[in-house]
Amino acid sequence: MTERLDQPRELTPRLRLYYDPEAFGEFSERFARFLGTARFIVYMTVFVSVWLLWNVFAPYKFDPYPFIFLTLMLSLQASYAAPLILLAQNRQADRDRVQYEQDRVAAERNQAEIEYLTREIAGLRIALGEVATRDYIRSELQRLQEELSEAGARSRGAGSEDSR
Repeated sequence: MTERLDQPRELTPRLRLYYDPEAFGEFSERFARFLGTARFIVYMTVFVSVWLLWNVFAPYKFDPYPFIFLTLMLSLQASYAAPLILLAQNRQADRDRVQYEQDRVAAERNQAEIEYLTREIAGLRIALGEVATRDYIRSELQRLQEELSEAGARSRGAGSEDSR
């Protein structure tokens, strides 16, 4: 039977294991966080110390000198820890990349708002430059009052000369 390209394939059971990448990523981050703690260093130090003391002083030595099995166990632990730590770092880098992009967009938006407000303030300054202030109006009124007083005094002085 030949497969037709215009029809979907039938579902067949697969031997491939399924895992949730998100759950595995979260596990790797928790594991990497634990490996970076003082608690892990203390646990590993106690474990290796007990291993060494047991195999040096106990009557039954399951891993005699040069402690090949201990070396194998530590190598196995390191071979699993390294990829999990790298996976956790990659996930953190992805989160950082998204956060940087959001920060960049927010900074651009803030910059646009600042430029808009700067233009608005400049427009208000220009408009205020054209508006008469209270002190300006007061000084103009005083000047007009003085001019009127002088004109009135002159007209009274000219009227008294005409009456003679």
